[in-house]
Parts: sequence; structure tokens; C-alpha cells
Amino acid sequence: MLARVIYRMIAVLMLAPWSLAAMAEPLTIVDLSSPALRCVFATNRHCNLNGTASSSAMPIPGIAGSAVLHSLTFPADPDSPATGLTGYEFRLDLTQATAGPTKVCVTHLSLDVGPLSRLPYTGRADQFDVFVINTRVTGFVGLASADRTGAAITFVFAKPVCPGAGSDNGDSSYFFGFAAAKAPREVGARVKLDSGETFQVPVRAPAL
Repeated sequence: MLARVIYRMIAVLMLAPWSLAAMAEPLTIVDLSSPALRCVFATNRHCNLNGTASSSAMPIPGIAGSAVLHSLTFPADPDSPATGLTGYEFRLDLTQATAGPTKVCVTHLSLDVGPLSRLPYTGRADQFDVFVINTRVTGFVGLASADRTGAAITFVFAKPVCPGAGSDNGDSSYFFGFAAAKAPREVGARVKLDSGETFQVPVRAPAL
């Protein structure tokens, strides 16, 4: 009996690290304006950024038009609050997409990235993992949550980001993103639909 108890205790201890590693870590999110974000990374008078933009088509089944995942990377200026880091922004754009007979929408975006860097995006002492450029515009969708499991970061949208239907335009997410010390590289972002289907789209993100 004692041997069986000891065996069970050893099995639990062996499994515990794996269980902890698989637990999702919630990331802190802050809403802010575009000028507020730019001035964390830039030191010039108008906080202009020197960024690299890219876009990839999202193969959402049944739509007419285009659904696009936009990304923007921008290195921080020396002596800025984000010195030594690169900013990463993403936006889902379904404004030019029209649904077919069966409407499907985007609910999650996941990507494998290196370590993130927290920054004082509000100009105060509080530091955050993720930012959202929230312009309070109708038809734009923010984030409900962001979490990390190992290398994978998963963004969950506040509501499904959907293509248009009839005379109604499709949705767009707000720009959202984070800062990291690692340089950009191309990764496969995983886009999840409310139908349960998942597909990959190339995007620029920090190296592992």
C-alpha cells in the first residue's frame, strides 16, 4: 500500500511541471490613442514612426472580396521610453469582404513569439503587455483578452470580426500589439473562425 502511495506521489510531481507549463498566463491590456502609442517609441516633435508595413490575405471560406491581416513593425528611437525595442501592430480588416450563404467570422488570432516587453504606455508607472489603439469608432472591434501559453500568444476579440452582409460593411479590428526586444521575422499566425476552422497567415512577429 505504501509503495502504491509513493508511486502516485512521484507521478503527480512528475506531471506538475508540465501542467504548470501548459497553463495560460493572462496578459495585461491597455486602450490608448495612436499619438500616445507613437510617443512611447518616438522622440521627434510629432512622434512620427519609421515603420515597415505588410499585409496578407486571409482565406475565409465563402466570402467575396478580400479579408486582410495587416501588420506593422517599428523600431524605437534611442532615448525613447521603448529604447532597444521594436513595436508590433496587427489589424484584421474584413471591411472589403462580403459573406456568402454561410457567414463565418474571426474569433481568435494566435502566434508564436519571443518574450514581450512591458511598457508604461499611459505615461504613468503602470506597465502593460498589450496595447489597443481604441478610436471608439463604430464597426471596429477590440480585444476581450490576451494570454500566453509557452511561446503562443492568443488574442480573443471582444466580438467576432465578420464580413459584410447585404448592404452592411464588414468589420475591422482596432490596431493592437506589443513591444519586444527580438527583431521581426515571418511567422504563421493562426486565425480561428467561429465555425471552428483554423488556418495560417504569414505575419511579422518577434523571433523566438
